[in-house]
Amino acid sequence: MNFKKIYALGLRHLYLISNSFPRILDLIYWPTVQIFLWGFISKFFTLNSDYYSNTVGIILTAAILYDFLFRASISFNMMFLEEIWSRNFTNLFIAPIKISEIITSLTLTAILRTLIGLIPAVILAVPLFGVSVFKLGAPLLFLLIALYLFGISLGLLVTSGLLRFGPSFENIAWASLFFLAPLGCIYYPIEILPDVLQIIAKCLPLVHIFEEMRSILMTGEVNNIDIIRSISLSIIYFIFGVIIFYVSYFGAKNRGTLINMGE
Repeated sequence: MNFKKIYALGLRHLYLISNSFPRILDLIYWPTVQIFLWGFISKFFTLNSDYYSNTVGIILTAAILYDFLFRASISFNMMFLEEIWSRNFTNLFIAPIKISEIITSLTLTAILRTLIGLIPAVILAVPLFGVSVFKLGAPLLFLLIALYLFGISLGLLVTSGLLRFGPSFENIAWASLFFLAPLGCIYYPIEILPDVLQIIAKCLPLVHIFEEMRSILMTGEVNNIDIIRSISLSIIYFIFGVIIFYVSYFGAKNRGTLINMGE
């Protein structure tokens, strides 16, 4: 693996962001809107719900973590779509660059796009609503790692769909996370779900991440088992996503559809 090529690929996308005010604004705008929306909803439930009465901002904290997941996945997808929209897709795969280098570059660059959008929103949440995700303490780092890996995994699966079905698969890039949100138990405990759906939900790292978040904020207790499960499941999904990406790439290559991807 050539790290100079990885750096060059990442630098291309950083230049696109840094030299475009609309792109920067887009990265910051939606997370900030989410903070305002869920901040007021969180404040309402804090004042009117027994379940959340002892935990200020639990819903807002969940919204921040979910947005981190969403931004990680969308950032990965967007950088891949940029190659298609700019008609650079064919050049990317003609160049002497390995698939592993492309995946590594997109994975590392996506975290910067995610942080550009989320950091201002996280900062605003403190003075406006008195909510800080850092109240989660050291476990926050591990929860973010699990969320990021799972977000990238979803990004890999969506880009695999783009390779297989072409730009017509683009809408799935925007909807992918919304399909899983009901099973992720982001804003409510897993007990709310029917028994059958609980079994399915436990196969997702999201349930363990957000159950752990609520446990820490409401009781102050850290369940290391949930953290280990969330990271382990995220790694499994990431490996699965990489495999599917390779399968889709070689399938598209054999069918000769890569050359028409940007058309």
